[in-house]
Amino acid sequence: MMTDNNMTMLTDFYEFTMANGYFEKGMGNRRAYFDMFFRRVPDGGGYAVMAGVEQLVDYFKNLTFTPEDIAYLRGRNCFSEGFLDYLANFKFECDVWAVPEGTPIFPGEPVVTVAGPMIQAQFVETMILLTVNHQTLVATKANRITRAAKGRTVLEFGSRRAQGYAGAIYGARAAYIGGCNGTACVIADRDFRIPAGGTMAHSWVQMFDTEYEAFKSYAEIYPDNCVFLVDTYNVLKSGVPNAIRVANEVLAPRGIRPKGIRLDSGDIAYLSIKAREMLDAAGYPDMQIMASNSLDEYLVRDLLAQGARIDSFGIGERLITSKSEPVFGGVYKLVAVENDAGEIIPKIKVSENVEKITTPHFKKVYRFFDKLTGKALGDVLTLHDEVIHDEQPYTLFHPIHTWKKKIVTDYEVRPLQVQLFDKGACVYECPDIETIRNYCHDQIDTLWEQIRRFENPQTYYVDYSKKLWQVKNDLLEACNVD
Repeated sequence: MMTDNNMTMLTDFYEFTMANGYFEKGMGNRRAYFDMFFRRVPDGGGYAVMAGVEQLVDYFKNLTFTPEDIAYLRGRNCFSEGFLDYLANFKFECDVWAVPEGTPIFPGEPVVTVAGPMIQAQFVETMILLTVNHQTLVATKANRITRAAKGRTVLEFGSRRAQGYAGAIYGARAAYIGGCNGTACVIADRDFRIPAGGTMAHSWVQMFDTEYEAFKSYAEIYPDNCVFLVDTYNVLKSGVPNAIRVANEVLAPRGIRPKGIRLDSGDIAYLSIKAREMLDAAGYPDMQIMASNSLDEYLVRDLLAQGARIDSFGIGERLITSKSEPVFGGVYKLVAVENDAGEIIPKIKVSENVEKITTPHFKKVYRFFDKLTGKALGDVLTLHDEVIHDEQPYTLFHPIHTWKKKIVTDYEVRPLQVQLFDKGACVYECPDIETIRNYCHDQIDTLWEQIRRFENPQTYYVDYSKKLWQVKNDLLEACNVD
């Protein structure tokens, strides 16, 4: 699964300078705790969809420095020989936790936590952010688009518009997790078993003397998978009539029903309504209509609101690049260190921008579910050793506006993160892609409809335990922050 490349050197240079500095100061093996979290959901949405964990696992498993890597670093003339020897004999020793792929996630909560020697815990920052930010961004966008399609098939068609081949491959994977039914990307099918498919090209139609001949030839070669691209010349005057003619003359005599037509330009709402009328009148009510052409969740929603007769959508660049908001702003911050006695010392980053003040300490994330409805009630961040007993009432309170409180009863509580690595050894078996995709669908269904709105969604509760709130408040007061 794309594990041939050693990605150890895919890091920011400052992570090497910091690591060398920690080594030289005798701090390299001091145990540190880092959280990855994000501050805002893209597109003003109510939630994001976690993705990329499997690739993180592959990355951690393959962390090793080659002789060529060491030679390159030595050539920079800024690292000590002791540090280079440490890298040459590198062994990953961190503990890693993450929220499982397909889980709805919310701003401010740790989605990945790394604990281990400071050199190592800081060194992995770039790959964690790169992997999770990208796939979570695309999975989130895919989920928005598939929800807008209201149960209709959505296929990811964006390979040729992705930012690089890795963006295409892992974007297809993330899109499938988020809810797409398949992809045009063949390598994603080969490596991840994501159903790949496609229809004819405009160039196919243009290669023949007539559109009819192009459709006829296609039907003769692919009789069981005939989807005709009907907009090369004129959709209603030639495209649809020629598709019907080929269905009658080539497929019907063999007892085969054509699969459908595809619209890739023009007024898709109008054309789909008229094409539906023509297909129904010709005796092909089961012939489906696919639409493509720079679509996103808003255009899909608007097409359906206008009465478009579309059965499936092919979504390209606006999905694979999340064009409307192409950056997922996950960050990776130090939240605690251990002293010589093994005591965890919380650390905080303070800013004039309240949004950028970090939440200190080694933490757990719990999600509360209503036992009666199965709906998620909110998440709570706690200290790592806190346990929530769901047989007792629990008070949720806003971590900033502390007077906003809610007492919950008759609930079930579940920890969100799972452990991936224990002292550098992998202890997690990644689910297959179908399991992740189905899990995502089920978990999105636990969110109230108000949180799933595209515009002005209701804010989901992400609260602190009293102990965690007190730790953060004490640190802020010690920093003399008003």
